[in-house]
This record gives sequence, structure tokens and C-alpha cells, in this order.
Amino acid sequence: GEVDWYEADVDFPSGRQRVQFFAMRACYSGREFHLAFPRQTQQAFLEGHAKGFAHFGGVFALMRYDNLSAAVKRILRGRRRLETDRFVALRSHYLFGSEFCQSGEEGAHEKGGVEGGVGRFRRNHLVPVPRCESFEELNRKLLDWCAEDDLRRMEDRTRTVLEDWQSEKDKLQDLPSTPFETAEVDAARVDSKGRIRVRTNRYSVPIRL
Repeated sequence: GEVDWYEADVDFPSGRQRVQFFAMRACYSGREFHLAFPRQTQQAFLEGHAKGFAHFGGVFALMRYDNLSAAVKRILRGRRRLETDRFVALRSHYLFGSEFCQSGEEGAHEKGGVEGGVGRFRRNHLVPVPRCESFEELNRKLLDWCAEDDLRRMEDRTRTVLEDWQSEKDKLQDLPSTPFETAEVDAARVDSKGRIRVRTNRYSVPIRL
């Protein structure tokens, strides 16, 4: 399987918003899963995997990525990577291997399947700008569009994506008995003013209880 992020505009009641989309693609059949998030965070990255594997009904033995910060702590020599703790925990839970594209121009087209799929999906379903009442409605629409795309035929193929998927799905590993817990639990201390400090991606802020 391959994973990628992309972005597109969506009109909500509060106005137009630039939305982050998680995409997971089966390399052989071309079957896709798309999920929308307000921000591109590590928790969103992990949740995209958990819901993506549930959508496909199994786990790909090997997943291919860019060198995104949610998964890669440091780029080492060749294709070796020092992975983030949470990504290692995700892989240990679902028991899949990871492969990362080479840095720079050398790795620009190493996951062209998902990148081409993202371009096609965005042109067909996110142009013109869609209107949604909420992220929940947007993600329901994404699932409907994925189901529509299951019935298409890829270039130079006689069978539909869904028909090719029937041959591919038996190659997937079984899902674990429980999904991965994407929420990260942390402990906080209450100070003398009855406040706790909450950490975000960029800074920490005190909140009064």
C-alpha cells in the first residue's frame, strides 16, 4: 500500500477552509481510501491508518511513504530511517513493514500510484469546491466517492478496480482484534492556582480548572 497527504478547499457554513486529506491506496488494484482532517498532525496520520485498514478489511504487508515528520524522526544513510515512537507503535500493532522514498529528486516518483490517484480523485470530486455542513458530512461523501471509484476501470485493464481488489484482498494480513488507540494519553499536574498545562504541537498553555 501507499500513503500520501494532499489538500483542497471545502466550503463550510463558517466559510471556505483549506482541508488536509489522508489517502491510502492499494498498489495492485488501485483501490483508494480518503479521509479529511482540519490539520495534518501525527494523530491524524495515525487515525488515517487505523480507519484505512478497517476500510480495506486488512493490513498491507508493506507501506510506502514520503519522509514525513509524523513517521520519520531522522533520515539516515540510503533508505534507513529513524522512525518516531508513535509510528513504531502503530507498525507494531498492525505488524506491517515501512519503506520510505529517497530524498530529493531521486525519490520524486517512487510512489506515483498514490500521487496519480490523488490528482484524479481531486479533479473528479473536489472540483468545483464542494459544500459540506461539517467534517462528518465531508467524510461520508468521501466514502461514497471511493465506492463510486471502485467501479471504474483503470487504463489498459479489462476489470474494474473492485474486481481486481477481489484478487488482492486475500493477500492482506488480518486486522488485530482491537484498533490502534490513536489518542495519546498524558499526565498533568495541577499548580497552586488550580491550573494544568496543556501541550499542543507548537507550545503549551495553562488552562484553569
